[in-house]
Amino acid sequence: MTTIAALRREAATCTRCPLYARATQTVFGEGRRRGLMLVGEQPGDVEDRAGHPFVGPAGTLLRELLDEVGIAAEQAYLTNAVKHFKWRPSGTRRIHDKPNRSEVEACGHWLDLELEAVRPNLVVCLGATAAQAFFGRTARVGALRGSLHELPQGISALVTIHPSAVLRAGDARKERRAELRSDLARARAVLDAEKRQMLKATKS
Repeated sequence: MTTIAALRREAATCTRCPLYARATQTVFGEGRRRGLMLVGEQPGDVEDRAGHPFVGPAGTLLRELLDEVGIAAEQAYLTNAVKHFKWRPSGTRRIHDKPNRSEVEACGHWLDLELEAVRPNLVVCLGATAAQAFFGRTARVGALRGSLHELPQGISALVTIHPSAVLRAGDARKERRAELRSDLARARAVLDAEKRQMLKATKS
């Protein structure tokens, strides 16, 4: 089986879509195999410069919420549906620009390989782009959120909002934060239930 390290080396020179030309580098997934796999949209400006996923403001919030529900971020696998930062200039700033369908599909190559290598017990899709990468272009967070789904690979999946949506929520930030925290707590409960089933099967 191909390792994450080998996939990361291969993806470093990826030219499957035009986004590589303006990005600083490929930002590949990182973390532990098995367990929980968290999938966002794409690296942001901070991640693009650092070369690591979820290290910007949204990532800080995500790690804070994971800690609150009893999930160690270091024990999860963190990645994005798209591995290059798509941006547009605004003065001296680089502003996030949503990846289009062809860019998501091109990067699906790497996401499929990550699933195979990580073999997670549960995938959590953070936001619409991640949900569409797994469930198709018509997938909507509102319609999928709240239920446990099964991916074609036989892996369980949950869909929730992206932590950046919490940061952009203005007066509704408290409510959006509670929603994301609740969904991450459910992810913890699903993982705990699977562990209990495995222990039961081992003992029987």
